[in-house]
Amino acid sequence: MELNTIKDAFDRVTKKQKLSSSKSQELIEQLGQEIEQALLEIKSVNDTTSQYDHKLIFTELATKLNDIAPLSQVESTQKELNIALSRYPKILEKSFNPDISKAYRNVDFDTHTVNQIIASHFYQEGLFDIGDCFIDEAHETDAAVMRTPFLEMSKILEAMKYRNLEPALNWAATNHDKLIQCGSDLELKLHRLQFVEVLQKRGRDEALNYARTFLAPFASNHMAEVQKLMTSLLWAGKLESSPYSELLSATHWSKLAEELTLQFCNILGQSYESPLSVTIAAGVQGLPTLLKLMNVMTVKKQEWQSMKQLPVPVDLDREFQFHSVFVCPVSREQASEENPPMLLSCGHVLCKQSITKLSKNNSTRPFKCPYCPSEAEVGKCKQLYL
Repeated sequence: MELNTIKDAFDRVTKKQKLSSSKSQELIEQLGQEIEQALLEIKSVNDTTSQYDHKLIFTELATKLNDIAPLSQVESTQKELNIALSRYPKILEKSFNPDISKAYRNVDFDTHTVNQIIASHFYQEGLFDIGDCFIDEAHETDAAVMRTPFLEMSKILEAMKYRNLEPALNWAATNHDKLIQCGSDLELKLHRLQFVEVLQKRGRDEALNYARTFLAPFASNHMAEVQKLMTSLLWAGKLESSPYSELLSATHWSKLAEELTLQFCNILGQSYESPLSVTIAAGVQGLPTLLKLMNVMTVKKQEWQSMKQLPVPVDLDREFQFHSVFVCPVSREQASEENPPMLLSCGHVLCKQSITKLSKNNSTRPFKCPYCPSEAEVGKCKQLYL
């Protein structure tokens, strides 16, 4: 999908449109000035000779307007705009395939599981009314089990938007042991923000009492952080102009909201991002490759539905890579238990089947590595485990 080509074509249309609009505006202003000038001349002539002078003024105005030729100037810029507009849809048609169903493959989905994923997506995104409606119409009452925890998370995040940390602190206290097991210091970060809020709104004494009650338990493992907060007490009432002004940064709230969402989903056993949104995003990224493959296979009259493995790799960003995958650089096939990756003596890695073909199925016969001048033997290759 040539996005740069599409962007360039769109920029050309935009440029022509701006030029046409600017030219039209200039012509309107020029015509208005000529007409205003004529009106001033009409008002300034003597009443006794007005009839002759008025006719002369109108004649001169008509001559000036003809010389300006507004219609021909507008038609010229409009023609260029129309040409750019007519080309743009053609570029879009070449770049975007309107029929993406060709890349669809018949797969036996577990409808119940798919419905649960969809319902969970709505609840995780805070769309509870839509989720309830979907469950009701799909008759998937079991999927409603995720509604309560995600509703709690939504209320906590909503309260944080208004600088209310009480719901978040209560949840963190309830899940204290689980957060420690996850290696998260979320609870300390929540108390840190609350400490700063107390210091700003209720003064030094209240903030000190809060620190003694809630920050002291973290001092043994987070001494530097607690000392920093204690020192900030010296700047009560003028924290924004102190060396600790970064404690007031709004980014702390947004980052903490993200971390709370991550830990909340982690404790629930759910992914931070909805599986449905990840699947769609990965599908959008891989769709151009699949469509090109379909066009090639149509020409070769190969059957897409019966293929067990794609003949080409579908490259996805690292955010969609959740486990190690090795693709043989020779056969372009993904490694498997039957066809594991093998380390050659030179340090390059090939799949076992590729090594077998290169050695012509002879375990003692040397073969040349396809990536360097070194020779290797099957018997000296070592299997790698991902």
